[in-house]
Amino acid sequence: MRYKVLGKKFIKTIIYIIIAVIFLIPFWWMVVTSLKPPQEILLYPPTLYPRDVTIKNYFDIFKKVQLITFFKNSIITAFGVTTVAVFSCTLGGYIFAKFSFRGKNVFFMFILSTIMVPLTVIIIPLYMMAIAVGLKNSLLALIIPGWVNALGIFLIRNYLASIPDSYIEAARIDGCSEFMIYLRIILPLLKPALAAIFIFIFMANWDSFFWPLIVIDDVSKRTLPLGLGLFTQAFGVQNWNLIMSATLVSIFPVLLVFLFFQRYFIKGISLSGLKE
Repeated sequence: MRYKVLGKKFIKTIIYIIIAVIFLIPFWWMVVTSLKPPQEILLYPPTLYPRDVTIKNYFDIFKKVQLITFFKNSIITAFGVTTVAVFSCTLGGYIFAKFSFRGKNVFFMFILSTIMVPLTVIIIPLYMMAIAVGLKNSLLALIIPGWVNALGIFLIRNYLASIPDSYIEAARIDGCSEFMIYLRIILPLLKPALAAIFIFIFMANWDSFFWPLIVIDDVSKRTLPLGLGLFTQAFGVQNWNLIMSATLVSIFPVLLVFLFFQRYFIKGISLSGLKE
């Protein structure tokens, strides 16, 4: 029986390693291509590692394109959306999980149903609203629509279902206000779920392309995904070394955010996703 269990674990480990390698191959190819000189990019058969390693590509992308401006716009947009959205999600999830009021389930199901509505359905009214309030061609047009996130409210509400009501009742008996209960008791208990929704919302806004493409006109206000589109126009599709260098640089903030919150990420997903 022992050898049978060890055999199953060994097979699972091998399968996991194979899957991990398959997922890492595109990332490895991106790193290798970013370190190759132009003349080595189109060699056939392709090389699995750069023969002549160069970091000149990374300097060129900052010189030839406004990459720093695109970075700044993406950081402002991503953090501007994420910080407010995390607050609204935690507050909304707390209300739906721990308060009783008429029509609570109806309101919650209505908010939850918005997850099933694709962006293409609401893109025209959203664009018209941006024009009406004077936000077109502005970073605020990318920030304000993301301040409420239905998925985040759902995850927080499910996570809070596992927290005993006795904590909140004891704080109320001690004379703590509702907002202070939220601030001092609920938020510290929400660290795993906060990490999960922070990563989800940050990545979604960092990688957003369709809505910024429609609402932003000026090059100086483009975010990083839109700015990367300039590379094929400026350098052509043959300069994959520059394109891969810029792409690799663009994923660093997402990796940093994930590494910072990874301690709580898995726990937040498992608890907030499985609780009823």
